[in-house]
Amino acid sequence: MKQLIEQRALELGFDACRFTSADPPDSAPRLQEWLGQGAHGEMAYLARTSHKRVDPDRVLPGARSILVLAASYHREPFDRLRASPGETAPASASAPGVVARYARFEDYHHILGTRLKELAGFVTRLGGEGARSLWYVDTGPLLERDLAQRAGLGFIGKHTNLISRQHGNWIFLAEILTTLPLAPDPPEKNRCGTCARCLAACPTRAITAPFQLDARRCISYLTIELKGSIPLEFRPALGNRIYGCDDCLEVCPWNKFAQEGRLMRSHARTDLDVPHLLELLSLDEAGFKSRFAGTPLLRTKRRGVLRNVCVALGNVGGAAALPALRRAAADPEALIAEHAAWAIAQIASRS
Repeated sequence: MKQLIEQRALELGFDACRFTSADPPDSAPRLQEWLGQGAHGEMAYLARTSHKRVDPDRVLPGARSILVLAASYHREPFDRLRASPGETAPASASAPGVVARYARFEDYHHILGTRLKELAGFVTRLGGEGARSLWYVDTGPLLERDLAQRAGLGFIGKHTNLISRQHGNWIFLAEILTTLPLAPDPPEKNRCGTCARCLAACPTRAITAPFQLDARRCISYLTIELKGSIPLEFRPALGNRIYGCDDCLEVCPWNKFAQEGRLMRSHARTDLDVPHLLELLSLDEAGFKSRFAGTPLLRTKRRGVLRNVCVALGNVGGAAALPALRRAAADPEALIAEHAAWAIAQIASRS
């Protein structure tokens, strides 16, 4: 039965399919400690659903097995136009922003979700009468990286992300919980060794120790999950990033094995490889929705993305950015106006 499921998963475009039990993950105590420290920031849903995250049976009563699937989003070439903190940037109006690699595609939730729904139905039919299955793409109350490591799909690196020996760091994860009893695959062991490149690469020192992340300092959190103002102390470290950050992933030596993903290949949004900051800053609500329709950036809304664009221009923009920033400083959305005013002051201080 496992062979049939894995074959169907590969036919649907997934790059890997592994199996584990529905037993609670070993990391449950560490999750509670992390939440107790408040390191999850404003992501209240993590605490609200923590009781389910540590016990898959509370997610799907009677669950016996979990399928863990991976889809690579690696593609070549990926433009690297990131500005380092303090780097003097061109004063031209075409200053580029940087979007995290995973977001330079149509929204993976929809792409993977369509295939997962079909695969979950296939699994349920194999199980026969009374069988039940439930699928998630980064949306369910599961400790998916722990499950993926236990299923042998990869190992959790010192940056707290999953690393695949076949696909490096550039993978989406998805899961199917099922009441079918399926033999678990052997777990993967940690293969970081003495490497600590990811810790050194983090611009905000969000990786506070090996395998420990303070989300409140993470640029991905600050530019995506945080809904309010970005703390002043972290704004310069954003450089020209406007959505997410790949720094800790990019430096991982396991990326040398990365292969282009089959499923995501045709869903690339190459217009997000080199987005121009001033163009984005000019978007009204309708223009924003049209520009980012069907992409992950839509969930951060205009106020969040343009907040980030203002910070990026404050870090890398020159005099050519001032007229647009002055207009943004009068935006009805107070969050955008505040960060635009900060950007204007930053550019003035460099002049």
